[in-house]
Amino acid sequence: MQTKHSFKYWQWRVIICSMIGYAMFYFVRKNFSFAIPLLQAQYPEITKAQFGAIMSAGGIIYGISKLINGVIGDRTNARWHLVLGLSVCVAVNFLFGLSANLSSMLTGTSEGPDFVGGFVTIMSVLYIINQIFQGCGFAPCNHLMVSWVPPHELATKMSLWNTSHSVGAFVAAVICGYLTNWQLCFWVPACISLFGIFFIIVTLRNTPSSVGLPELPKVEGEFVESEGKKNNKEFTQFLIKKVFMNPVVWVLAITDLFVYVVRFAILDWGPSMLQEMGLSPALSGWTVAIFEVAGCVGMIAAGYISDKYFKSRSQRVCVIEMVLVALCLVALHYVQDWNAPVLFLLLLALAGFFLYGPQALLGVIASNDVSKKAASSAVGVIGFMSYFSTLITGYPLGKFADTFGWHPIFILMAGVSVIGTLVIATIWNLKPKSVAKEDEVETK
Repeated sequence: MQTKHSFKYWQWRVIICSMIGYAMFYFVRKNFSFAIPLLQAQYPEITKAQFGAIMSAGGIIYGISKLINGVIGDRTNARWHLVLGLSVCVAVNFLFGLSANLSSMLTGTSEGPDFVGGFVTIMSVLYIINQIFQGCGFAPCNHLMVSWVPPHELATKMSLWNTSHSVGAFVAAVICGYLTNWQLCFWVPACISLFGIFFIIVTLRNTPSSVGLPELPKVEGEFVESEGKKNNKEFTQFLIKKVFMNPVVWVLAITDLFVYVVRFAILDWGPSMLQEMGLSPALSGWTVAIFEVAGCVGMIAAGYISDKYFKSRSQRVCVIEMVLVALCLVALHYVQDWNAPVLFLLLLALAGFFLYGPQALLGVIASNDVSKKAASSAVGVIGFMSYFSTLITGYPLGKFADTFGWHPIFILMAGVSVIGTLVIATIWNLKPKSVAKEDEVETK
């Protein structure tokens, strides 16, 4: 009885504290979008297309980093993995605020084409470094979740955990929306995240055995190593079969690509789009923040519905919600001309509610299909594919906005949602493989 109580305490401690730790990554990541309008106001020579190119390159790098860190995350200590990543991101964000000074030092001038070119180059390099180490965020957190949460609870609790994305983006949006200086958009979130580094060190632990508790029971198809010995060759073969040659993982990865196209179109360009529609910086920040809050509620609801009513067949919930996302986006296309901000905000919130369900559940489906020993690698593959979305939402979307404006964007994103729906529907009948036997689960 005492062991059961201790496990529940540590399980919830790991869930909540890793949520806070991962939210800190978003403080020093999504702040860039809010710095863009302020940077353009001060340096109008820098175009949306240039900022889009930076985000596209950084997004691809982040996707590659998620893949590499996913594989690493299945074999490393999650706590120190997180600490390393967040520490570098905090340092880079302090340097972001010094980009103009660094450009002046390198070019010998504080204005003109040479200065602007140096400024854009420095920000590009820093953004890419930031994205590389942002990849140290999700993989170790996913490793923690599958180490502490049994498969039959994973959709519910992982969906709750996934609200950390939205909590981080929400708080960052609100804070940055009130900052009137682009340097502060980097420095203020960096100062907050600095405390997050120490919080992770103090509060998190890697696995149940690291605090003297029994590990979760083994499930079907799980990789088993000899006591105290790591066989990297056998593990590599296990990963190739379970993850890289698994068609289910690739269906989930392609679906996540389309989910992220819609998500990033709103998050990365939302502040600029809403301000050009007449909203103040603060109100645009709150609007994007409300999209995230609705997403939080949507994730929790999707996870609960999946476990409670769909017997953990989360892909069915994803299909339904992707259809509803498309309908909301079509409605937004028409409402934006009606001068009805409350209705616009309501529809945007509904889109966030339905969109973030699939975002949370796709990783759960993968984790349950490949078992906890390969879960981080599987979500790494999914993350790698999802960030190819920046090839669409970065430079092309920025160029599109420079040429045609923002008006047709919602119809375009509705089409993307429909394609994602058709892809995930191909695994409608998939049954979760990693389901623990009820009589084995002592920690339930």
